[in-house]
Amino acid sequence: MRGTVSLSLLASVLVLNATAADDLVGMFSEGKVSGQFREFSISRDYDGSPTYTRSANTLGGYIKYETGAWNGLSLGAAAYATIGFHLEDRTDWKQVDPTLLGSHNENDIYLGEAYLQYKYANTTFKAGRQKLDTPMAGSDDARMLPNLFEAYVLTNTDVKDTTLIAAHVTKFAAGTFANAYNIPSSGSAAAIASGQALALTSGYSGVTDGTAYVGQFEDMGKYAIGDSTGGVSVAAAVYTGIPGLKLQLWDYYAHDILNAVYAEANYGWAYASGIAPYVGAQWINERDVGSNNVIDKVESDFIAAKVGVKVANFDIYAAVSQNSKDSSAAVNGGTISPWGGMPAYTQGMVTRHQFMAGTDAWKVAGSYNWKDMGINLNTGVYYASFDMDELNGYSDGHAWTATESGFDIIFVPETIKKLQLRFRGNFPRDFKETATTHTDWNEYRFIANYNF
Repeated sequence: MRGTVSLSLLASVLVLNATAADDLVGMFSEGKVSGQFREFSISRDYDGSPTYTRSANTLGGYIKYETGAWNGLSLGAAAYATIGFHLEDRTDWKQVDPTLLGSHNENDIYLGEAYLQYKYANTTFKAGRQKLDTPMAGSDDARMLPNLFEAYVLTNTDVKDTTLIAAHVTKFAAGTFANAYNIPSSGSAAAIASGQALALTSGYSGVTDGTAYVGQFEDMGKYAIGDSTGGVSVAAAVYTGIPGLKLQLWDYYAHDILNAVYAEANYGWAYASGIAPYVGAQWINERDVGSNNVIDKVESDFIAAKVGVKVANFDIYAAVSQNSKDSSAAVNGGTISPWGGMPAYTQGMVTRHQFMAGTDAWKVAGSYNWKDMGINLNTGVYYASFDMDELNGYSDGHAWTATESGFDIIFVPETIKKLQLRFRGNFPRDFKETATTHTDWNEYRFIANYNF
């Protein structure tokens, strides 16, 4: 009897294994390859103090493989790369713009995504290296390669018209844009503090040791403040049950650093005439939690509102914001965003002073879609102004007004629909000002994205 049972059990196992193998083979055979090829060229001509021109040209992007689903389970991985060409002395940051390349202006290639995903009914769980786009922690894909994360994310839509999110983020891999805020390991205390204030309120860490660690997955706390922590726990709810209305509430508990609450409401409606107004409001509240040796006190509130209207192919809006100040708080009470999140209505293409302590900012912008003329073209312009308080932290003790204007042109050729050509320009004035100096520049970017 035991032998008979053993043979039966063996036969059953072989059948099950054969079935599983067939399913697993199908899982991989049904996999898909996708990606983006990107060419990025940038040139920035500084005026005032300092005065020089730096530029860069790069090729790269990412290639991604995702398996098919087997009983709800799937896998994915993506490699990211940036390769510079026609560059001068890579060690001279006054010649080569660092925001398109890896650390120390080097070429770079790395495994940016490697995850497991499981779907059951209305619930999805994703674990591993992945791309995140949330208000206070995001990919910030503004230059060559985006920020990436190591995270465990649970999403559920069982509640009607509501998306619930629970996540724990353990590591952060800075994209190439982080090089813009790279803090030198030497220099005066005032210069380093100023650079930290700019970085921490612009979506990046301000306590690096002279290396932005592009593509390197660092502990969330290590990247933000130089000390390993328990990561960042996230809970969120997004509601879209009322036509035209979107409400979202996020809570980020960065262990031993801060707790950040992000709330936003957007509402839009339309008239029979085709005029479609919309309004929005956002609030960010931050308070320190636990203890650390770098940012002892975090206490800030950021509020913003915008109003706009869509008429025919035009989209025009205006926004205002205000950030609190506190001379005893970190970066004088500025809103801290160490992991790439930048949701502010009033941010410029590069100027992100709206999160600095005491800043009052406003922005106007407009775009036009040329589709009615048979062209896949969208053009936009904007102007932003930042009234800086003396406690701003970037030029501490000095109040001034920084401005930025710019344009954005996006064209999709009819003959190559997977190709997007983009030409952008930004022109900050008094980006930084002291009693005797000021910093201006004219910057142009050309980006070609081919998605496959």
